[in-house]
Amino acid sequence: MARKGTHRANREAGRMPRPETRRLRGIRLDGLTARLDKAHVWLADVWDAVAPKVAPVSAPVVAVLRSITPIGWTVLVISALAWLVGWALGWAEPRYLAAFGLLLVVLSGLLTLGRMKLNVALDLHPQRVIVGSGAAARVSVVNDGGRPVLPLDLDLPVGQNSARFHLPTLSAGDRYDEPVIIPTHRRGVITVGPLSTGRGDPFGLVSRRVTWTEPIELFVHPKTVPVEPVGSGLLRDLEGHSTNDVSMTDLAFHTLREYAPGDDRRYIHWRSSAKLAGRPTGSPFLVRQFLDTRRSHIAVIVDCDRMAYAAADDFELAVSAGASVAVRAVRDQMDLSVAAGRFAVVDPDPPMALDVFSRAELDGVTLADSARELAKLSPDVSVVVMATGSLGELGGIRHAASHFPPQVNVIALQVEEGATAGMASLGSITILTLGRLAELPIILAGGRSR
Repeated sequence: MARKGTHRANREAGRMPRPETRRLRGIRLDGLTARLDKAHVWLADVWDAVAPKVAPVSAPVVAVLRSITPIGWTVLVISALAWLVGWALGWAEPRYLAAFGLLLVVLSGLLTLGRMKLNVALDLHPQRVIVGSGAAARVSVVNDGGRPVLPLDLDLPVGQNSARFHLPTLSAGDRYDEPVIIPTHRRGVITVGPLSTGRGDPFGLVSRRVTWTEPIELFVHPKTVPVEPVGSGLLRDLEGHSTNDVSMTDLAFHTLREYAPGDDRRYIHWRSSAKLAGRPTGSPFLVRQFLDTRRSHIAVIVDCDRMAYAAADDFELAVSAGASVAVRAVRDQMDLSVAAGRFAVVDPDPPMALDVFSRAELDGVTLADSARELAKLSPDVSVVVMATGSLGELGGIRHAASHFPPQVNVIALQVEEGATAGMASLGSITILTLGRLAELPIILAGGRSR
């Protein structure tokens, strides 16, 4: 028993690594790691020195390797396996097969070498259209080289789709034109291009693709309706100071209209009124109508929170309503700020203002988030028009309006396809219900008169 215990203890002791061995192993591993690090640094330095010199050779090689299709790589793998089998077994037939496969891939690659002297252009005009209207692009290819160009396939991505054109044989100086009709049934931004060509062999072993043009964005703007000016509320003069006082210097003559009870008789245009003397109906007087030239800053916000809308059509209605108000502000030469989801611009030109509405999508940005961002960008805003869905909570509308000063006139449009037009109040906020885009001018006029 003592002997067994001694042997067991010796075995267990033998399993324990000795301190000297552990130290020696650590020294060896540390030394190996240091050598590997030095080797890695040395190889990196060598590559940095050699890379510029071999780039003219390596770049074409890499391009050729990338041009090999999956079918071509399959042929190469089968050829390599056949050569190994033939070499191991001493058979000549597998080696002949391997040589044939390799030669076939090489010859296919040679067919795709050489650069074609083509002048390829993609013309898209106009780049901004209204949803539902036609949009067309034109593809032009001219052979500027001295040799004929064999038939090619031109690929043109159009949004999520792609169009392919078969380019016939072009002699030196020949031209090929092809019109492209782009559908614009939905609002958004459509990326057209880039134009590319593919050259390959009849067996599909090698395919080389060349890109000729840059992608172009086609902006499909939402539908809009003409509305009356909505620049009522806190007005600012040309120097940016807020004021509620009206003077004659703030007014500009607009037109003549019939006299109405309560009009200032000082503004009667007597010469024109004399021509109406003796008229059986209507007022015998004409008065001058003026426009307030003080500048208002209008902010238009579209809620891009998916949870605020009952259907996708409701979101499109909200975008169209916001775009209609923005177009009116641009025509009146008022200061304008626009926010729709992740996109916000201050004082945009007319095309850029509508571009924001083209890019609008249900990206999860809430109405309050957009209002917070726009309040930072436009601290002098005087009128805010917010468009949201029927599922948008009143608390969210109130929270969004709280980011603006109390004297700012806030109008909230709650849209729902087919809903009955209505008007309500939420404190100082005017809430308008919109069911059809055609009703927008009517309900906005009602909201201004309150």
